[in-house]
Amino acid sequence: MLPKTIEIQEQRVFMINQLLIPTKLEIIEIRTIEEMFMAIQTMIVRGAPAIGVSGAIGLALYIKVSSPADMLPEKLRAAADYLISARPTAVNLAWAVKLTLNYALSINDSNILKNKIWEFVSNLAADDIRINKAIGVVGAEHFNANRKITILTHCNAGSLATVYWGTALGVIRELNERNKIEHVYADETRPRLQGGKLTSWELMQDNIPVSVITDNMAAYVMKKGLVDAVIVGADRIALNGDTANKIGTYGLAVLAKYHNVPFYIAAPVSTIDFQIETGSDIIIEERTSTEVTHINGQLILPEGVNVLNPSFDVTSASLITGIITEERMINGDYRIEIEKLRSC
Repeated sequence: MLPKTIEIQEQRVFMINQLLIPTKLEIIEIRTIEEMFMAIQTMIVRGAPAIGVSGAIGLALYIKVSSPADMLPEKLRAAADYLISARPTAVNLAWAVKLTLNYALSINDSNILKNKIWEFVSNLAADDIRINKAIGVVGAEHFNANRKITILTHCNAGSLATVYWGTALGVIRELNERNKIEHVYADETRPRLQGGKLTSWELMQDNIPVSVITDNMAAYVMKKGLVDAVIVGADRIALNGDTANKIGTYGLAVLAKYHNVPFYIAAPVSTIDFQIETGSDIIIEERTSTEVTHINGQLILPEGVNVLNPSFDVTSASLITGIITEERMINGDYRIEIEKLRSC
């Protein structure tokens, strides 16, 4: 069984170092807000739900060692802004940190806050698992076919991208428990290879049949009729249903549309940004060129070559068959359906 990606034990924080998977499973302790910032920025922890919970815990770590003067509202807001700046695209980070900040600001006694904040972030972590399990059930009920199906997925929207269980892989895990999974194809997902390194590793731990394909093989397996559906995660969803996810998702959605393969997003309601109208409002994170020029520290391209490295792209709502949330499957007029979720 996979360990939890993030675990809180008596006000101490432990997480899987995802930079070492699949060659090594190492649990590390995060002791300070600065260490949490670096863990999020360097992708020791990654995946929208996971970095949301991590950011919230980062604020708890700040409070843990702070004097009353350092817990004044302006200091707490500065600490929250610092954590949110670690990565700009995934809305869950800002959502969870602001939620935790508002809770902290509601408690006037700093001594009480030092204990209560850990109850709050522990509940956030537990909620993440509950939500992921619910997403899995909603998705599996939708695919209530009388035969086993084959799913293609991109990047890693599994247990490693959450506190535990996963979003897209949560649907796959639930289907597998119902004996409804024939096979999973995992895009290796350049440039960081999260599909090849993380998704395949996760599925192998659970004995779910998986084959890794390079990103440019997706059209081939679709044309051959090997894929029944595509399920991916999300980092931010706009009011109209436009969805930001790991780079390459948009191209995968275009291929799926052409080959008449249903294309689904699996994400919690917290990934919806109710403040933005369309995908054009989403800030796309640009990451270092070395992610493209190097693999495992080894230079693979001509030294000094120019590189463009957007970490995400935006898939138009018109290409999305449905969005699987913990509340229900939403499709059709996304703006109307997403507005209904605002009050959930």
